[in-house]
Amino acid sequence: MAKVKGLGSIKRFGPRYGRTVKLKLAKIEKEQRKKHKCPYCNSLHVKRVAVGIWFCKKCNAKFTGKAYTLAKKDKKVL
Repeated sequence: MAKVKGLGSIKRFGPRYGRTVKLKLAKIEKEQRKKHKCPYCNSLHVKRVAVGIWFCKKCNAKFTGKAYTLAKKDKKVL
């Protein structure tokens, strides 16, 4: 079996669960694990501690937000 390239953290599931489910999970995990912008000091040092709990390493602020990201998604206007 050939190795799958470019799947990142979802390679751990191997052939289980299906492609669509794994790609959705990869998108969520990539978003939640990146560094976010702090609403207090505007630096990119915010990491997710738990579901909805975020911590800035620079200003030591602990605050709540969305489960996987701090930023609100822009709605597309048709």
